[in-house]
Amino acid sequence: MVEVKLSESRDLTRIERIGAHSHIRGLGLDSSLEPREVSEGMVGQTSARKAAGVILQMIRDGKIAGRAVLLAGQPGTGKTAIAMGMAKSLGLETPFAMLAGSELFSLEMSKTEALMQAFRKAIGVRIKEEAEVIEGEVVEIQIDRPAVAGAASKTGKLTLKTTEMETVYDLGAKMIEALAKEKVQSGDVIAIDKASGKISKLGRSFSRSREYDAMGPQTKFVQCPDGELQKRKELVHSVTLHEIDVINSRTQGFLALFTGDTGEIRAEVREQIDTKVAEWREEGKAEIVPGVLFIDEVHMLDIECFSFLNRALENEMAPILVVATNRGITTIRGTNYKSPHGIPIDLLDRLLIITTKPYTEDEIRKILDIRCQEEDVEMSEEAKRLLTKIGVETSLRYAIHLITAAALSCQKRKGRIVEMEDINRVYHLFLDVKRSTQYLMEFQNQYINETADGDEEDANAMES
Repeated sequence: MVEVKLSESRDLTRIERIGAHSHIRGLGLDSSLEPREVSEGMVGQTSARKAAGVILQMIRDGKIAGRAVLLAGQPGTGKTAIAMGMAKSLGLETPFAMLAGSELFSLEMSKTEALMQAFRKAIGVRIKEEAEVIEGEVVEIQIDRPAVAGAASKTGKLTLKTTEMETVYDLGAKMIEALAKEKVQSGDVIAIDKASGKISKLGRSFSRSREYDAMGPQTKFVQCPDGELQKRKELVHSVTLHEIDVINSRTQGFLALFTGDTGEIRAEVREQIDTKVAEWREEGKAEIVPGVLFIDEVHMLDIECFSFLNRALENEMAPILVVATNRGITTIRGTNYKSPHGIPIDLLDRLLIITTKPYTEDEIRKILDIRCQEEDVEMSEEAKRLLTKIGVETSLRYAIHLITAAALSCQKRKGRIVEMEDINRVYHLFLDVKRSTQYLMEFQNQYINETADGDEEDANAMES
């Protein structure tokens, strides 16, 4: 009889991927904006983190808009990590849009349109509206199901109470269905929107907290509401200007938000939306939340994009622009002029510049400790010392990449803790930039070379 092997099915309801910056939880600052040595996944870069913290405080206070910050430093010195830390520290309420400089060069829309959409994604609008809500603790739910199938639809009664009153409501088929969908039972505190009939479960009443021995961690206990059952509540919806643009740009525009096929949005649509949002602001119905737009590898933008940025930053509804680059004095794309960081001088003059410094050996060790913890890899002290030495001599990124590779090598020899031999093995399997360049120089004649004579100096510089 042939033995049939069934492949193991994995639970794919929640996929967690470990990214390059997934260990970053914030900027690691205390209440007085002083950076802690190791905190929230951040290590070192104390002056850069403190400067970013000051910018963050200004954003929270709403004191700056249309300002720009440049994060400048060598590759692998934590520029993107600081930007990610800023995003995490701001929280979900403040919009944070992120893109790389090369993303703008698309055939679907113009560069300036792509930049404008990115700007609008980074500007939030808090829209306030008043709604009539019935809020109370469920005392009892009675549902009468018809005895014969196909007879009259089910009906029922819902008893709700507050600390001061109790009322019985008649239920129709739709409300019964909504209650069943939310799994509402007696003892739950619920809110019903009168206009839409939407039911929100606020939690479970404290008076019923001792009824069950076993409860999930997600069980939330709330006080029984006081006052009248029927109340007027102010609801706040947070959207970005870009989302409003897309919804109003075409029929069924909200579908384009999910597909990502937004296309070019006409200037007239944006003007009408800006006028409407300005009206809401005057009436007190809406509030503008300037967010953050982060552009990585900003040297990839060309002179047209830089000119657009110069003008866009002067707009009254501009977000805070944070840009990052690892270039020194280089050519501005689209011109023959050289400039610091590949950014025109007039735009550089508008930027607050934060510099990042190379990590010390001790800081590299701490970062590798955090990454080992994040990637769930156990490593011996000797292996960590060797990996730190590799990080100092080559680059931090190369050392981080070796962690998972060494863990797989350890698994193959059925070991539990990554040892020096695993690090040594993957170090010889995967080359770093210096060794790869050395290899190329050694066997240059056997490759198909298209470099001019003048480029030999660049190759020698890379080797050194």
